[in-house]
Amino acid sequence: MTSASLPTPAISALPDAPERRAPVVVIGAGPAGLTVANILRAASVDCVVLETESREFIERRPRAGFVEEWAVRALEERGFAEGITARAQAHHECEFRWAGERRTFRYGELSGRRHFVYPQPLLVTDLVRAYADRAGGDIRFGVRDVTLHGMDTARPAVSYTDPETGQRVRVDCVAVAGCDGARGVTRASLPAERVSVARHDYGIGWLALLAEAPPSSDCVVFGLHPRGFAAHMARSPRMTRYYLECPPGDDPDNWSYDRIWSELRTRLDAAGARPLTEGRLIEKRVLDMHNYVVEPMSYGRLHLAGDAAHLAAPIAAKGMNLALHDALLLGDALVARWAEGDGSGLRGYSDAALRRVWQYEEFSEWFSEVLHGTSSGDPFKAGTAAARLRRLFGSPTAATAFADLYIGNEVDN
Repeated sequence: MTSASLPTPAISALPDAPERRAPVVVIGAGPAGLTVANILRAASVDCVVLETESREFIERRPRAGFVEEWAVRALEERGFAEGITARAQAHHECEFRWAGERRTFRYGELSGRRHFVYPQPLLVTDLVRAYADRAGGDIRFGVRDVTLHGMDTARPAVSYTDPETGQRVRVDCVAVAGCDGARGVTRASLPAERVSVARHDYGIGWLALLAEAPPSSDCVVFGLHPRGFAAHMARSPRMTRYYLECPPGDDPDNWSYDRIWSELRTRLDAAGARPLTEGRLIEKRVLDMHNYVVEPMSYGRLHLAGDAAHLAAPIAAKGMNLALHDALLLGDALVARWAEGDGSGLRGYSDAALRRVWQYEEFSEWFSEVLHGTSSGDPFKAGTAAARLRRLFGSPTAATAFADLYIGNEVDN
């Protein structure tokens, strides 16, 4: 791990007159921000959600698709999982393709838990409808130049430019939930001398693909091949997510349609495997694999959640689940503070969230060594990856431990 500091935030003047007051301002309308907002709204705690993109954009933006069972159950208990329970596919096994063979790993039998396939745009759509359409919550899309003021004072505020009037608007608040992602203003607003960022770069890239093609397997498939890692992940009966290992910083234009499908067929080939169904590629982008963790996740009246606080590369499908875990903790802590006068949850929020963050980060790093060892070009890494796979399928103890980490659990270790 290496450490880096955040940039020193810019200082700007507050607008003269506030538009309104609210106990909480939520910045970012992704899964984390919308979950926090719905928890607050359900408890009659007033809040304002600020989002720089349009509603149409966030409801269509392709992102993660796997939700762990503990997260589904937590959302269901709060009345926010109607779409997931009605439409999501449940997965209870995955498949490793390695050295021309197929090995099925039945984590559902070992852990008693499942994954739910529910693309992030669908979850975001459900949460927006619950907050804005059904509960009448205040959410403002397309805002510009969001600025935080006085996060370390007793009078914090958030200002922004209204997209319709072009005027600056200020919201006086008591707390801010920073849920606006890795490039958002909340993370950049943290003072460099008060926080640090632990970062790990994997030195590889993944070509992320979304194909308009039916899945070729009923479960997630991990292809371990000397030419590079590949993955197949069903998204719907008509859509499939694929990944191909590539050099970091690679240009997606280097990958033609024919090259992509040729590499997918080669890297996912195994005895008895169904042929891949080709289809139009509606997304093609390169992700440089890296993780980071911001510590602490709270500064004064500002509390970060989701990718604003940490990033887990999509190696183990943990990102959206971590965001939901943060949001559930933070939402409950904010409600306890304003509805019950109990501030202990907010004071302990960062430490409580980071326990699961580091657990998932460690598993992602371990799993990356398994998935990329074969293609590393390093005989030692390839040998240790092979040893781990043999142990995974040969030791009930190792299999149970892997299943527990892969699917996640309700209690942080």
